[in-house]
Amino acid sequence: MTENAPEAVVAFIGSQRVEHGVPHRVSCRVVGVSEAWFYKWRRRPGEPTKREVRRARLEERIIHFFTESGGTYGSPRITSDLWAENWKVSVNTVAEIMAELGLQGRKPPPRRRSLTRQGKRKAAPDLVNRRFDAVAPDVLRYGDMTGSRPVRARSVWPRSSMRSRAAASATPWASTMTRPWSGRR
Repeated sequence: MTENAPEAVVAFIGSQRVEHGVPHRVSCRVVGVSEAWFYKWRRRPGEPTKREVRRARLEERIIHFFTESGGTYGSPRITSDLWAENWKVSVNTVAEIMAELGLQGRKPPPRRRSLTRQGKRKAAPDLVNRRFDAVAPDVLRYGDMTGSRPVRARSVWPRSSMRSRAAASATPWASTMTRPWSGRR
């Protein structure tokens, strides 16, 4: 039995009252446990509870299924095997027990990287010598590349056919907020 076992802590707190007359409340506060915890453990019988017995049997079955799979099954698969044996247990409980026991199933293969993201691949060479340098802020070039001239970019708000142009220009967002969305593009 370890030094910090609940039975040892309960025995220590009880002995402080008998030997030194220290109330349970003070001893519990010094040790760092609540009084409710102390009284619960003091009333507790010597044999394990039903819950502890069930948990021990569940741990045995989890270890059995894990070793039977060669160490590859994770908590979802072991849970389905336990359900087949009529155990009422959740995936999270099985995962928690497996973590306590230090059991980890096979990790899934890494996900495939997106083709649009760079990652570790080299960038494709720029074969047409594209230049995307801005001439100045808020300047947009348009047209074919032979005679393009800079134009000042401006935002265009959609105008509602039901409102007047003056009302729409006074509150540009009102026309977009009142229009019902059709769901089409």
